[in-house]
Amino acid sequence: MANSDNTAAVLHAANDLRMESISVPEPKDTEVLISMGSVGICGSDIKYWALGKCGKFVVKEPMVLGHEASGVVVGVGSKVTHLKEGDRVAIEPGIPCRSCNLCKKGRYNLCPGVEFCATPPIDGNLCRLYKHPADFCFKLPDHVSLDEGAMLEPLSVAVYSCKRAEIDLGSTVLVCGAGPIGLLAMMVAKNAGATNIMITDIDEHRLNFAKKMGADHIFKIVDKDGDVVARKVSSILGEPDVTLDCSGVDSSFILGIQVTRPGGKVVRVGGGSPKVELPLTRLNTNEVDLLGIFRYANCYPIALDLIASGALNVKPLISHHFTLLETEKAFLTASDRNSQSIKVIIHCDR
Repeated sequence: MANSDNTAAVLHAANDLRMESISVPEPKDTEVLISMGSVGICGSDIKYWALGKCGKFVVKEPMVLGHEASGVVVGVGSKVTHLKEGDRVAIEPGIPCRSCNLCKKGRYNLCPGVEFCATPPIDGNLCRLYKHPADFCFKLPDHVSLDEGAMLEPLSVAVYSCKRAEIDLGSTVLVCGAGPIGLLAMMVAKNAGATNIMITDIDEHRLNFAKKMGADHIFKIVDKDGDVVARKVSSILGEPDVTLDCSGVDSSFILGIQVTRPGGKVVRVGGGSPKVELPLTRLNTNEVDLLGIFRYANCYPIALDLIASGALNVKPLISHHFTLLETEKAFLTASDRNSQSIKVIIHCDR
């Protein structure tokens, strides 16, 4: 191993991010040691950094940030057979127990014992050197970059959301929120056969970007009256078969229930308020299915195939690049709407 320096981005509390040297981890028999390459900044990372918490998860002790990641294998455990030193890998960040009923049924994202990178109290991988179970590392083909490898994590969320929604040929889809997850969900839905897709947001730059990436309709939300918004959306899109709420905004979740066709599905991809007042009469009389999303399961191989085959091009979403020592600047950029950032990548090998 050429470099024993293990600088890491350690969050101590809200607005208290420090670059520190941490110990170099020793991989177990079934693990690999990875020289980290590309790490994307996620909305949850920003919430931890700015607020010290994300939903029910609270930072109570120092934690290394980062979970959208890729790197190069520099050490291999004795029982690892599918990877070798020099392999470039994408890292699926959630490690389940593998033995509970949910894991055995393939829904390991719901495992009560799952350890997920950069979810308190588990450290993430925004550092120089990191170890990870080998079976949750996916070898990248030579033509797939480390940046694209880091994009597999948010892309897996989009894949899982579209699978849960059962989007197929001819589907009409409303995507609420033109952030990275919303944009990727739109792209995956289009690849799955959706032929009429609208994406909504309050940010005109992101909407224009969505149009370039393949949205059939874009809609800027300016009205505060939800009924007015619903009428305008319906007048353009009609009644979508599926609404994917990737905004994390309660009004968008309600919008989905208001406009989705009878028998359709509303998928809450982004987080929001823990309690929301819903239009239950419409929900019941139209038999609209509400579906929740928690991360993903068995989606990394699909996401990798989509990128490796050329079916999806995620490179345009990567708007900004920073070195590891510029992590604070990277977070400031990712959290600033005026920066017009989409996906910010930190390069731990620079």
